[in-house]
Amino acid sequence: MICVVSHDAGGAEIISSYIRQEGLECLYVLDGPAIKIFNRKLGKLKNNKLEDVIDNVDWILCGTSWQSDLEWDAINLAKKSNIKSIAYLDHWVNYPARFIRKGITCLPNEIWAGDKYSEKIARNIFPDVSIKLEDNAYFKDIKREIVDIDESDNAIRTGVRALYVCEPIREYALSEYGDENYWGYVEEDALRYFLDNIQLLNESVESLLVRPHPSESIDKYDGIISEYDLPVSRGGDKTLFEEVAESDIVVGCESMAMVIGLLAGKRVVSCIPPEGKECELPQPEIELLTSLS
Repeated sequence: MICVVSHDAGGAEIISSYIRQEGLECLYVLDGPAIKIFNRKLGKLKNNKLEDVIDNVDWILCGTSWQSDLEWDAINLAKKSNIKSIAYLDHWVNYPARFIRKGITCLPNEIWAGDKYSEKIARNIFPDVSIKLEDNAYFKDIKREIVDIDESDNAIRTGVRALYVCEPIREYALSEYGDENYWGYVEEDALRYFLDNIQLLNESVESLLVRPHPSESIDKYDGIISEYDLPVSRGGDKTLFEEVAESDIVVGCESMAMVIGLLAGKRVVSCIPPEGKECELPQPEIELLTSLS
């Protein structure tokens, strides 16, 4: 029996898709955004406490959260119980911090990477951990779902449609490094930098949706949106798949949603401000707004 442990949205999307595609029977220890994601894909699930099920499973499969200690605690308890633990990486940055809490590193027996980029990064960072390339099941779902979305639009187009995908940069930097400006910028800085320099896209933008991250309040960026005399409005009313499919350009900092944009064949641009760190997403197709100036 497998124990699935998940909190953050990124890992939850991948693991829930994997479980559904493989048809696996599992016990679930879920919290945060993961609860809604797993129930959406797999139906209403019984949620358990880790301590109640750890002795009844053969191994655990978990994500890697920064908003919670849940997965770290699960890996730690599995080690103490001599149970194999596997962590599925859901991104391409900040790998070491995912397995450190209060200065203590707790690594799983095995790490799964979803593509060649994350596999290479993981092998370099964790040379003593078994690294396995396990195709990203979430990306498989994305490719199928985007193809199925009806993109027909008979309206007369006057320009391109852009989607801006937000990230809680301040919260993560403060949580991990004690400094909300650790990377030289926060999410509001990035959005304003893009809106101030939207002309660098060299496109006539007909409409722009600003989509908050799943962990953010839906109205977080309304104040910034209202400052600009641009065809910009709040996104998030539709699924991420739908909003990506209906857009021509996807803009963000280092969001997984940008990679989804690439999978959908969209132009993708990173708008980390000049004073911020470099974009660490390894996909070469991603353009940098700073390089377009």
